[in-house]
Amino acid sequence: MDDQDLMADAWAAALGEQAAADVQPAHLEEFDEHAPISAEERRKLDTILDIPVTITMEVGRSQISIRNLLQLNQGSVVELDRVAGEPLDVLVNGTLIAHGEVVVVNDKFGIRLTDVISQTERIKKLK
Repeated sequence: MDDQDLMADAWAAALGEQAAADVQPAHLEEFDEHAPISAEERRKLDTILDIPVTITMEVGRSQISIRNLLQLNQGSVVELDRVAGEPLDVLVNGTLIAHGEVVVVNDKFGIRLTDVISQTERIKKLK
């Protein structure tokens, strides 16, 4: 078994743990699976699904002066605005969409989503 197979098995195990947890699927009224869509609508949807987005996991933030920034070197510690153990923010193109916790599988970091922001809340933040 090569490294890729071992990594795939480890991720499958991590996803299995998530599936075993009491996770409720999100109901999306706008995307009702039973509503038929035309070939034109399918083409438009396929185009949208291929648009790349940037996903960011944010541990915390800090504001420091330029003077202190220039004094940073290897071994410096910057205090963040988060308490240890607090969930990370998951942002897509700078918009908060979820909170999660860090997981490590075969020396690679991942994030397990613990709370997904509702569409209503995301829309309210845009206003």
